[in-house]
Amino acid sequence: LGEFDGFNFRNQAAIYPNLTAREVVDWDYDGEGEAEFWPAGDHPGVAALFSQKSAVSGSELKALDDLLCQLGSDDTETFLRIRYAVQDRGLDIHNVSAGEVEDAPGYTYHGSNFTDLYREAGYDLFEAYYPELYTLWEQTPCDGLHFDPVAFLESPSFSLTEITVGGEKWLMVHP
Repeated sequence: LGEFDGFNFRNQAAIYPNLTAREVVDWDYDGEGEAEFWPAGDHPGVAALFSQKSAVSGSELKALDDLLCQLGSDDTETFLRIRYAVQDRGLDIHNVSAGEVEDAPGYTYHGSNFTDLYREAGYDLFEAYYPELYTLWEQTPCDGLHFDPVAFLESPSFSLTEITVGGEKWLMVHP
């Protein structure tokens, strides 16, 4: 799960060198002192998952590791699906189940820029949700019939999350 920066309140100093996730989980608060930890940024999935938190606890890392084991994957999309469950749906990392992560409706697109991702997602979801209209739109001889994928996605029907992970752009769309 990468390395973590830390601050030891007893010593009033940064913890150096960076700690591994295992060392954060095993931190002895009584013996070594009260401390806070946050992702060092070397693991993009962990950094994205905890991006809105000022500190990460060992129990959160343990819960994340258990959840990743249950899901059987630790790729970027898995981290983003967990991020959606925790940050957007407000579920507690300690209590979220693999089923809640897997069963959450959503579509994930990734690439080099958000403009292309919106276009791809808009057309994909237009076809998925309105297949008859999509077919009619595709076959129309009228040059003036315009479909705006951004306006379609920004309707109240969808929740959009833009995330940059390790230089790659991700668009998550949830109905």
